[in-house]
Amino acid sequence: MLELKSEAIERPTVDASFDPYGRLLRMLMPSLRAVVVHDGFSNLVWSSDELDLVEDPDIIKDAIANALADSAEFAGVVRTLDADHAVYSFAIRGEHIELLGVVSLITRLTGKQTEARPLRTVRQLVQPALECLRRELTLRSKLGSRERDLDVRERDLDLMLEISSHQSAAASDTDEFGLIMKTGLERMGCALAALWVPDKNIAMSLTRSGQPMSAESLQRAQHHLMAWMQLQQRTIVVNHISKVASDIAAPYKILACPVRHPSERVMGVLAMFNPPSAPDFDLHQTRIAEVLAKRATSIIQAQYDSSTGLMTRQAFERQAAALFGSTTSTDSHVILYLDIDRLHVINETFGMHVGDDVIVNVAECMAKSLPAGALSARISGDRLAALIPNCSMDAAAIIAERIRAAAAAIAPRAGQGSFEVSVCIGVAPIGRSDNPLAHALATAEIACKAAKDRGRNRVEMFQDSDQSIIRRHTDILVIGKLRDALGTDSFRLDAQPILPLRGNYGRPRFELLIRMLGDRGEIIPPGKFLSAAERYQLMPTIDRWVVHRACELLGEHSASVGEDIARFAINLSGQSLQDESFLQYVIDEIRNSGLSPGVLCFELTETATIGNLAKAQQFMRKLQDLGCQFALDDFGTGVSSLAYLKDLSVNYLKIDGTFVRDAIINARSESMIKAIAQLAKVMCMETIAEYVETDLLRARMADLGVDYGQGFAMGKAQPLEELLKVLEIYEATVSDWADAPQSIPEEIPSRH
Repeated sequence: MLELKSEAIERPTVDASFDPYGRLLRMLMPSLRAVVVHDGFSNLVWSSDELDLVEDPDIIKDAIANALADSAEFAGVVRTLDADHAVYSFAIRGEHIELLGVVSLITRLTGKQTEARPLRTVRQLVQPALECLRRELTLRSKLGSRERDLDVRERDLDLMLEISSHQSAAASDTDEFGLIMKTGLERMGCALAALWVPDKNIAMSLTRSGQPMSAESLQRAQHHLMAWMQLQQRTIVVNHISKVASDIAAPYKILACPVRHPSERVMGVLAMFNPPSAPDFDLHQTRIAEVLAKRATSIIQAQYDSSTGLMTRQAFERQAAALFGSTTSTDSHVILYLDIDRLHVINETFGMHVGDDVIVNVAECMAKSLPAGALSARISGDRLAALIPNCSMDAAAIIAERIRAAAAAIAPRAGQGSFEVSVCIGVAPIGRSDNPLAHALATAEIACKAAKDRGRNRVEMFQDSDQSIIRRHTDILVIGKLRDALGTDSFRLDAQPILPLRGNYGRPRFELLIRMLGDRGEIIPPGKFLSAAERYQLMPTIDRWVVHRACELLGEHSASVGEDIARFAINLSGQSLQDESFLQYVIDEIRNSGLSPGVLCFELTETATIGNLAKAQQFMRKLQDLGCQFALDDFGTGVSSLAYLKDLSVNYLKIDGTFVRDAIINARSESMIKAIAQLAKVMCMETIAEYVETDLLRARMADLGVDYGQGFAMGKAQPLEELLKVLEIYEATVSDWADAPQSIPEEIPSRH
């Protein structure tokens, strides 16, 4: 096993830096013939010129195995090579007990010596030189590890760049995960790659041929590896398959890396498989697999909501687009839209953290109730959505009902209190359109809102013939235009006259009506956009615009709109009554305009007033103290109109148009109008009939004792700015009459 060197033998390059250690060892041990240094992986690092060990690795392997078993300092082994030589091999460890290398001393047996000297004796002789060698190997290890780290990092960077370069071409998260597994197969030369993340319903595999493994094998491997990974919480390398393991599952060499949640919990595993005949997985392959697992983790963290585990809206839309692209028609797919009832009450009563827990619990109920292959996402806040492929509306409604029932069964507790959880779910088909998902989400949301209108805690299916759904659909289409109009001040005020029904005398009154201007300057009546404004809580904004614009225009013409000449009525919504700052806003606008408060009359609907009775009373009292008047609009439609009337200090009662329209043919409506007119007189109020559209109705309202009429038979609405110009002429004419002699000119008829 020992041979002399010759020029024919190929040797590694001599490293002169080890020569001083060779000389030191010879001084300590005169019988030394040669020194050989190997690294911790049995690779030759340096040898002296005289002798060398042949390429039989048994001696070095025995030394390394002994070092792994014996933690003593400079653990070693001794072997007799032949009748004249023995070899002593000592393990050199680093600061952290890692094996830096093995130093072998080949000695000559001298004189009558037939056996090698004891290992302990030789170790004591050469220990000073071994200490010096340890420092040398430690320094070389650190320098080498830095070079290796740089090399590994460079390769890892190349790998990440390779993955990222394909990312833009990936149509969905599934494609990105597929690229990760494909990269692992190509970079590591593996036979099979698999990715499992049960929480996200991800179970994928890929072979070198591009085909996935069988579903049964995939499920069995997933079960075992997920169990191992959750116990170990680290990368697992299985290079040696025991007989027991091969009897239970297919015999594979396995490299498995954890896919972690942001909380560091193991939520999945990326695994690479090789047959038993393949080379063992090494450190470099482990590094590649860990980089790929981290990439999969980053994709999941970016594409899934961290609280609920559902997809983000962006990821949901990409996955849906990929699904639509893989099928010839979208008609067989269904969308569910879920909204949690009264979550704001839970947040305000128990705290935001309790509300967040409710969202998580409801999301879990939805995820568990959906069939395999369905996509689910957190759209925003407490709103969730699901896409169920290849499903009928009836089957989807059953699934939605299952989700609703599961959510209703949630019984959370917060401190000393408990509360009920309920959800509304809208179900809508995905039809053919330029953007099928967006259209389906909009229609499913409309159905969900209809469920809220009809009592909450229910499932509603979108139906084109449903009037409530049609109204909501229209509101959704209009709300964007309404917001744009508010931003660009695209509104106009019209004024419709309210005139006396009996005789010609009386100061004219006008109701101010808002009109929205379309993109081409066309007029959009309030019936087209006020429903959307009320539904989306924009009425206070609109009311502020009306009050500001009315005070601005009337203030500019204050000389011609004195309260002795005309009065103007402004409609206010119930939402504005709830606004604590709105009353002061109105007062400030009136004062800043320089307008006499007596010119203004504010109209409140009966429903809004009774629903906010205390605030309505305070609102009326403050403005009436300034000199403003009030009218109670839509009077007669409430169930307790008369009971509340005594508590409200109003100047006018506006009789609801539904009674006026059929007063000619409906005796009950006629009796109701007559009773209201008589009641108003007793309470020193005046009455106004809405929707007086014909001369016949005008005459009939006068006969029933109504004071004023409003409608086409009384006069049509016109822009307020044009009306104010006419009023200036009217005021000038009145002034001329006042300055003229007492006798009235013949050409001007007298007023009765």
